Amino acid sequence: MKIGVIGGSGLYELEGMEFVEEVKLETPFGKPSDNYIHGKLFGKDVYFLPRHGRGHTLLPSGVPYRANIYGFKMLGVDCIISISAVGSMKEEIKPGDFVIVTQYFDRTKNRPSTFFGNGIVAHVPFDTPTCPCLNSVIYKACLEVGISVHKEGTYICIEGPQFSTKAESKIYRSWGVDVIGMTNLPEAKLAREAEIPYSAVALATDYDVWKEGEEVNVEKVLKVMTQNIENAKKMLKKVIEIIKPGDLENSPAKNALVGAIQTKKEYISEEIKEKLYLLLKDRI
Repeated sequence: MKIGVIGGSGLYELEGMEFVEEVKLETPFGKPSDNYIHGKLFGKDVYFLPRHGRGHTLLPSGVPYRANIYGFKMLGVDCIISISAVGSMKEEIKPGDFVIVTQYFDRTKNRPSTFFGNGIVAHVPFDTPTCPCLNSVIYKACLEVGISVHKEGTYICIEGPQFSTKAESKIYRSWGVDVIGMTNLPEAKLAREAEIPYSAVALATDYDVWKEGEEVNVEKVLKVMTQNIENAKKMLKKVIEIIKPGDLENSPAKNALVGAIQTKKEYISEEIKEKLYLLLKDRI
């Protein structure tokens, strides 16, 4: 079984994991954020990708999301687990808590979030944007290692790189969202088009700027993030240990492109067929 992980560069330092190799890929959508780090744990292949590049060199709007997800498709991963820092929009989600993302609200601007276009049209279902099957495994793993976890939550994805204004934060809270971040949504959309089960674990570091006296700043985020990363590694190790191929059998991602491609085969250029081969080979 092959498992993809997107997150910070320290996540791949899992106790007991055997390093295999670094994989450098060139995709039809350019270079991914960095090399994929291939390791083995519990007899499973794990591929880690630092979302912002090693050294954190890429802004949220500058992450090559299409290349990252297509790269995972090229590697043949069975699922992708995303790890990211977020602000909490609710009192009961405390800094240090984990939230398994089940819904999204998009406030980004002009980020490429589809593999299609330029002569081919597809509309995939996205009412359940993360994989419930994978979410269940992650939730079980969090409980087993003693992490404070919320079973579901809505993630509002903002453009960044600035944090919110107080006016924005208060409006977002009134919409009922649970956490706020800058990266997840393009990944979730692209993973669904790639028919890869995708789950996102949001690691709360702060209360954004809505809570008086506890406004977010980088120093606070980094302090909580250090502990969050250690817990994330415990959670990942447990997920890798307990997950089985059959756990993903009923994922909504598995057949997302069936009936989704609207362009007739004869109108799809050879160039597009070659570029999107891994997505189209069994779907047109």
